[in-house]
Amino acid sequence: MGTTTCLLMTLCLGIVSVSCEGLLHRQKRIWIIESFKVEEGWHGPYPYMLGKIETEKEFQVGFHLRGQGVDLEPKDKLFIETTTGEVFVNGELDYEFCSVLKLTFEAKDKFDKTLNSRLGVEVEILDINDNPPVFQPSKHTVNLKENVSQGEVLTVVRATDEDRKDTNNGTFDLKIVSINPKPPEDLEFFLEQQDTTGTIKFKGCLDHPKSDTYTILVEAKDRGEMVQLSSTCTVIINIEDGNNHPPTFTGQTGVGSIKERDSGVEVLRLQVSDQDTKGTQAWKARYTIHGDKDQNFRITTDPKTNEGVLLVEKPLDYEEGSVRNVSVSVENEEPYFSCKVNRRPPKGLWDVETSIGHPPLFRQVTIRVEDVNDPPIFTPAVKNVSVDENVAVGWYLETLTAKDLDRSYANTFLYMKGNDPAQWVAVDAKTGKITTTKILDRESPYVKNDVYQVTVFAVDDGKPPMTGTGTLNIHLKDRNDNLPQLEMTTMGMCLSDEPSKVNITAYDLDKDPYSGPFRFQLLGDDVKGKWSINPNHGYTVTLVKENTVYAGHHQLVLEVFDQQDQGVRHNLTITVCACVGTYQCSMQRSSGANIGVSAVVIFMAAILLLLGILLLAFLMTCKSKLMPIPINEDSAEHLIKFNIEAPGTDCMVPTTITQVDNKVDTKVTYEHNQTSSAFPPSWQVPSEYDVNRNTRHSSFQRGTCLRQKMHSMQVPGEELGDYAPHPYAEEGDLETDHQLDAISIPDTPFDQDTLLYLGPRFNNLASICKIPDLSTF
Repeated sequence: MGTTTCLLMTLCLGIVSVSCEGLLHRQKRIWIIESFKVEEGWHGPYPYMLGKIETEKEFQVGFHLRGQGVDLEPKDKLFIETTTGEVFVNGELDYEFCSVLKLTFEAKDKFDKTLNSRLGVEVEILDINDNPPVFQPSKHTVNLKENVSQGEVLTVVRATDEDRKDTNNGTFDLKIVSINPKPPEDLEFFLEQQDTTGTIKFKGCLDHPKSDTYTILVEAKDRGEMVQLSSTCTVIINIEDGNNHPPTFTGQTGVGSIKERDSGVEVLRLQVSDQDTKGTQAWKARYTIHGDKDQNFRITTDPKTNEGVLLVEKPLDYEEGSVRNVSVSVENEEPYFSCKVNRRPPKGLWDVETSIGHPPLFRQVTIRVEDVNDPPIFTPAVKNVSVDENVAVGWYLETLTAKDLDRSYANTFLYMKGNDPAQWVAVDAKTGKITTTKILDRESPYVKNDVYQVTVFAVDDGKPPMTGTGTLNIHLKDRNDNLPQLEMTTMGMCLSDEPSKVNITAYDLDKDPYSGPFRFQLLGDDVKGKWSINPNHGYTVTLVKENTVYAGHHQLVLEVFDQQDQGVRHNLTITVCACVGTYQCSMQRSSGANIGVSAVVIFMAAILLLLGILLLAFLMTCKSKLMPIPINEDSAEHLIKFNIEAPGTDCMVPTTITQVDNKVDTKVTYEHNQTSSAFPPSWQVPSEYDVNRNTRHSSFQRGTCLRQKMHSMQVPGEELGDYAPHPYAEEGDLETDHQLDAISIPDTPFDQDTLLYLGPRFNNLASICKIPDLSTF
């Protein structure tokens, strides 16, 4: 006993962790002095004694338990009588929470000193069948095609049981307990179990018309010895309708006729019936046309009615046939499928026969073509003719002939000219013969790539009249009818100690071999040693000025020859001057056409200046004299009183002035005295002008005198200064009037070196005009 007492005093009792698994792991080094067994799910009464821990009492004062079931979860399920060591169960225990409870035992003396160390107590909980198998999830929905083959996996169900797995309480079986509605004899659903899962399959053939939905109830039941617990799950099988019924033709809407030349028009409709579900691919019809070699027709499916709509894709020609025969086939968008059970063996899958695809159904369709007035047709529609440009007027080009394919209409046409932008041809209304009315010009802007295009209309006498169009392409052969031209005939060059150069470019509207490269030649004996062309062959050549050429304007004659040695002379106007900086002589002088306009403007200004001098002379001949102007009573309302006291002038003013106009002859009467005056509205002086009355009176007299002189000069039908214009140049004339060319207005500072080039007679003038050198001051 001394050894036991020493052992109790030297051992300590440790506190176990909360986890049941951790307790098992950490209690391996604890000496287990007692173990008990208890069945889970005991319904009472509580508390009841589980057992007693035997120790030597004379050395012990009190007993204590710690751990699971006491102060650790599940708490307050166990307790020990401190004086006797009896262990009691105070509540229901759950095997699924913890299968073994691990506790530590302590014995203390009267001084509350622990007498033992790490002594353990185990309470084993015995499992009972208190948990049924549970499906996760408890409901399955499966959508199947009707053409799914037998043996395919429909769905997999799974169940779990919280009871002990190595006992009958935690082991369960799966099976199908009911199917609603009952499947037909050609269909059977079955379940294959693998451990805790079940796979649902079927044998035979699915048939949507017999049933489109099956509800399968699957049960999971455990193998408990005292009681068996179970649960169920629901599997819903939805069968989508497959194409197991081919479409069949039932009728036709429309007579199947069409007018020739119509397109995109509905001809007829074909009706079909189908026992498959409406709107599915197994019901939707697909139509195909056969025997339409020219592809005149097109057929589509009306999505609402499933009808085949036959349309004309390309216009039909009555003359090619009044009747068209084609055939139309129909099938579904989804391939046809059929299934049939031949034998049902007791094991394995059944013997079934399946087929995919079905021969399409055909229907013959007849379309009648209605004759209408066809337009005339030119044969060929486009003709080409080659002709030299510049052929004589009335030249025969070609004849465009049309014909009418209608057998019921006469070939009587009226030929009319269509497109003829330059109005070069005429078309015979009866025969379609085309001749020229003007000279054909290849260089015309209406000619594109040497081709001039004309269209001709042929109008028949049908009802309604129809029109056909033919085209004539006139290919124009080039002739040497254009001479070389210069891009610029007026240019400037600078005075220099070295020879100066300027480029001259020529062009020709004709094409090879009637155009360039060109040959250039300067004419005149006075060009030697002064002017030259280098090189003299090409499209652009260089005009060379020697340093012996004086400043001023020079006229040169340049002859240009094409490849056929046809030449034309051009006048070149060259202005030679001393250039300042980047200033060029060409800026001082515009082209010949612009000079001509400037000369006319200067001439008109001189005429106007001369007229002004004449008017001034007439005005100076007037003398001061007061002349009363009678007042017309009818115009009294227009009189304004000025109260002028100054005497008048001796200018004689007629009482009536006749104004000659191109449209209306107007007579105006003016009167004047010392106290009142009458003026036309345009001559009245605004009252706000504060001017001297004598000045106003004098101005009025001068104006009256001037009007009197002007009136005396007017002659009916003629105007003052009317004269016949003098022609200086004709439009298109390449010659330039030298008198106009001589007029120039320099816009550069005076250069006295220019006078030195003119000869010794201008030396004195050059010295006078010389600009002083400011650097000497």
